Amino acid sequence: MSKEVVFNFEKLKVYQKSLDFVDFVYEIIQKFPVDERFALSSQYRRTALSISLNIGEGQGSSDAQFNRYLDIALNSLSLNPKAKG
Repeated sequence: MSKEVVFNFEKLKVYQKSLDFVDFVYEIIQKFPVDERFALSSQYRRTALSISLNIGEGQGSSDAQFNRYLDIALNSLSLNPKAKG
């Protein structure tokens, strides 16, 4: 009998919301024009996935390191006023 493993970051609301965002992005991509499905949609998918991946990767680190990963995730959304660009 195997036990389901749940990582601490999976309990975070921000992580759960990031997965909802991935689902939303995939729905939106389906509405893109055919000629954009491979170029633009690829960038959208990578960006959406990077948010949840950075949250998961940083969660096991120190608080300072985790905050750094959260900043990276936030920068993926281009919402961070500290983001360079």
